[in-house]
Amino acid sequence: MPLIIMCGYPCCGKSKRAEELRHYFTQHTGRKVYVIGDDILGNEKNWVYADSQNEKNLRGALKAEVERKVTKDDIVILDSLNYIKGYRYELFCLIKHAQTPHCLVYCLTSAEVSSDWNRSRESSAQYTQEILDALVLRFEAPDSRNRWDSPLFTIQKEDTLPFDAISDAIFKRKAPPPNQSTQSQPLSSTNFLYELDKVTQDVLMAVLDSQKTSVPGDLIAVPGATEKIELNRSLNMAELRKLRRQFISYTKMHPTENIGQIANMFVQYLNKSMH
Repeated sequence: MPLIIMCGYPCCGKSKRAEELRHYFTQHTGRKVYVIGDDILGNEKNWVYADSQNEKNLRGALKAEVERKVTKDDIVILDSLNYIKGYRYELFCLIKHAQTPHCLVYCLTSAEVSSDWNRSRESSAQYTQEILDALVLRFEAPDSRNRWDSPLFTIQKEDTLPFDAISDAIFKRKAPPPNQSTQSQPLSSTNFLYELDKVTQDVLMAVLDSQKTSVPGDLIAVPGATEKIELNRSLNMAELRKLRRQFISYTKMHPTENIGQIANMFVQYLNKSMH
């Protein structure tokens, strides 16, 4: 589904504009329209935005829901602050992987207008002034020169939404091409995944066993590899598992034709990661 990303200060009219878009596309295209908002986890907004971890959890939940809904059909509208440039880039990578277009609708208001609109809400729906001011201060405005912020539609409070232009942006534009970081590569053989999992697990267990009798500076031989691990420090199970996951993810994207080299490749990866 094409993705429309709403963006702006708290209380700048994003939800109102998202509803206008939902109504327009439902009436004029016959497509399903999904609006995903901050209420996805059912948590109170001041509780969420007062704590960086709570906010991170919300962004993760929103992104996951977008990923579930995004295909090449219908429409997803992400109705949230989306104020962090890096997060908007993550969403851009997501739509590249899904091979579907997107656009950004930036609801532009002043901090004073947002504060006034916040105070006009029911008390239960208001941001505290401290939270609102902090979010305004952290806001990273979109820039159409960035590919992840383009096409960009900047809307002020008195403007009418450019429905036709937004429709053209998500239905008549080609999706951004995937690259190696967003597109899975074909596996080089039918048992590639099995061998990758087995060999890396064998190496991991060999390292753990060898560390019981080794000291930093020793060279550790592992099954299936001609190269040895240069043990310059101790590695615990959690760190080894993390390195193994990273290596497997990378190797899936860059598969080798020679399965017999997986052990040596993993040894090289571990040696570089320990330096």
